[in-house]
Amino acid sequence: MSSVSHFANDIPKSPIAAEFAQGRKRLDSMWNGIIPGIVLVAMITAVAFSAHNVSGFALFSPMILAVVAGMVYSNVLGMPTHAKAGIAFSQRRLLRFAIVLLGFQLTLGQVVSIGASGVGIVALTLGATFVFTITLGRLIGVDAKLAQLIAAGTSICGASAIVATNIVTDARDEDVTYAVASITLFGTIAMLGFPLLAPVLGLDQHAFGLWAGASIHEVAQVVGAGFQNGTQSGEIATIAKLTRVAMLAPMVVALGLIARRKSSSDQSAARPPMPWFVAAFVAVVALNSLVAVPAEVKSVMALATTIMLTMGLAAMGLQADISQLRSRGLRPLALAFSAFLFIGCFSLMLVKFA
Repeated sequence: MSSVSHFANDIPKSPIAAEFAQGRKRLDSMWNGIIPGIVLVAMITAVAFSAHNVSGFALFSPMILAVVAGMVYSNVLGMPTHAKAGIAFSQRRLLRFAIVLLGFQLTLGQVVSIGASGVGIVALTLGATFVFTITLGRLIGVDAKLAQLIAAGTSICGASAIVATNIVTDARDEDVTYAVASITLFGTIAMLGFPLLAPVLGLDQHAFGLWAGASIHEVAQVVGAGFQNGTQSGEIATIAKLTRVAMLAPMVVALGLIARRKSSSDQSAARPPMPWFVAAFVAVVALNSLVAVPAEVKSVMALATTIMLTMGLAAMGLQADISQLRSRGLRPLALAFSAFLFIGCFSLMLVKFA
């Protein structure tokens, strides 16, 4: 009997059984990785869509309701550790893929509508805001690296710019966290507040879209604010914002050159990351301009885009930890707030008087 058992143990395992075991391991890895976070984000997204249908909340889009619900959840109930990977996946991958799909709602003819003056407004606002933030940070005694992170996040594209800029600034992890938290906070305030100011300031949809795209921090925040004020406003805001995002690479190159000059060691220049979704967005817009996409397909794409944007914004709200803002003192927070006011006022001035 023992010899039979010994012989059975010597039989090689079936390839099918091995594949099944590997599949189980991959599923377990996914469950312990991104799935719990995605489930949490999906639940908050469902709450946002449901709240949008409640009287009194219909004024706000599901995207805005999702980011508020996410912030309330994370700062009141806390952030589940096992959900962080999925939340990060939703904030990064889903948001960028949603921006790509947004290209199906735009054509090259609409891109031309921003005009040379629109591109000029975006470029001037970016440069002026970056210089203002760095200069003010030096005057009020904020660490130079932290000031650069806040300047990049405010003037270019929020958390993505902060992470990219940190490649050349090499700031502390606490500084990166602080900058992301403050940028998320003030960008969310802009996303919620700017649409309410549009009628007060006498901005039509084109002017408001240009203002939102040139001044609000994150891409998704711009989309949320822009489409809150109308379809045309959202499209113009998206174009203006992606114009800012495209300026991330040259800005990181410039910071890298400055860092190399200040450093005594001989280091190779950091390779600036080019956001892939910008190129993909442009490619989809070109395709949509050249090929007649069926209306049914566009409708499905629009719904999918809204759902993914809402999930991305819910994840962004979950990432906004108010306690991180207190950990580094008030001066960097004051700098981020001043940069937020400057970019809003400066870009508004250019839009009004251009």
